[in-house]
Amino acid sequence: MASRTTVQWIVWLGIAAGAVTCPAEAARLYVSNEDGHSVTVLDADTAAVIDTIAVGKRPRGMKLNLDGSRLFVAVSGLPKCPPSVPDEECAKLERDLKADGIAVVDTVTRKVVQVLHAGSDPEQFALSPDGSKLFVANEDASTMSVVEVASGSVVGRVPVGREPEGVGITPDGRWILVTNESDNSVSIIDSGTLKIVKAVQVGKRPRDVAFTPDGRTAYVSGEFDSSVYRMAVPQGEPVERVLQLRKEARPMAVVLDSKRGRLYVSTGRGGTVAVIDSASHKLLAEVAVGTRPWGIALSHDGRWLYSANGPSNDVSVVDTSTLRTVRHIGVGASPWGVVVGPEPRTKAANSSSALDRQEPSPQLRYASASVSR
Repeated sequence: MASRTTVQWIVWLGIAAGAVTCPAEAARLYVSNEDGHSVTVLDADTAAVIDTIAVGKRPRGMKLNLDGSRLFVAVSGLPKCPPSVPDEECAKLERDLKADGIAVVDTVTRKVVQVLHAGSDPEQFALSPDGSKLFVANEDASTMSVVEVASGSVVGRVPVGREPEGVGITPDGRWILVTNESDNSVSIIDSGTLKIVKAVQVGKRPRDVAFTPDGRTAYVSGEFDSSVYRMAVPQGEPVERVLQLRKEARPMAVVLDSKRGRLYVSTGRGGTVAVIDSASHKLLAEVAVGTRPWGIALSHDGRWLYSANGPSNDVSVVDTSTLRTVRHIGVGASPWGVVVGPEPRTKAANSSSALDRQEPSPQLRYASASVSR
């Protein structure tokens, strides 16, 4: 029989091995650095920094198109103004209206190829399943703007609640949900008519939204009351608080892993990612990551969870099988969001792929979320 010391060494070696193991899939991580005015591109296999792309002022929310060839990044000329700063003081700060927009990055060349003017102070947005439209929250204007990607034109504006923040779209593209921070509500919008069909009260300062695969249920994080709510889509009702986290937690991003029956929620100043059983809604664990984790993203196979940690200027890698943080990767200044996607392929490679036959491969579908502090 092995001695206790030998067993302890075996366990330690297993943990150490896990700490240097990388995701075994050809993937890229994209991290928006709010104070660095850039996006860091990482190789998910090696954790090596591939490039740093200058994208504009205060990059925050990001989305990838289906094949990973285009990265959309919300940039804003509005100065940073956290909730602790009074509105009258924020109003005195100088802003650059020309800096507002959605930067479009070619992920092969890693260059900004276009900036879509999507309304004032874009922060978070959703991309339609077919990649043709962006639905953008304009926080200071209390609207959601609809941008046609091909033309770059704003084709619609929808008045929502005060300080719209998170934007989510159901997998079938039918319903859009917008979280309104100051109203403690969620607006449910018909994507076809662009009409609000319901406004639902949820937790205090709702931040982000995640859908079940059938699109009939949404989870919403509440930053100021440490809550997670569940609501029916599109009816709105029933709506209920399914979890109350510790008071130090500040729920931000929400990602649902339906295959494993888990909900992941970053807790901001709480310094962790909460792991929740999506059936019982019981808290399974809180995984310590970096300082004030904001955006989180899940690898396609669900094995790795990534969190963007603003003040610590890094990304944490969580092994979801052990619920341990196995690595910290240094990036730019104040990382805000993170998305995961496939390694971009050249046009020559794409010309013979299933993408040109409109048959996207399952491995190209990556879950991601990002959220503000």
